[in-house]
Amino acid sequence: MAIVHHAEWDAGDTACGDLALELRNRVRALDPGTVLKLTALDPGAPSDIPAWCTMTGHTLVAAEHPIYWIQRKGD
Repeated sequence: MAIVHHAEWDAGDTACGDLALELRNRVRALDPGTVLKLTALDPGAPSDIPAWCTMTGHTLVAAEHPIYWIQRKGD
């Protein structure tokens, strides 16, 4: 899948708590509307990443575990 992204982070097998905290920092560093390509091997990621996006208001553009594209919400 070819989705345009502006930043990339390979979180490896980082567990969900640490993943969520670092993801928050990385998404905050982006300009509104830009996309982060995340690689997350954690087995909980397929449920945790969509839930995190819903809770924070960011958009999960696409997901093909272990790859997730997250668009930062507009401010």
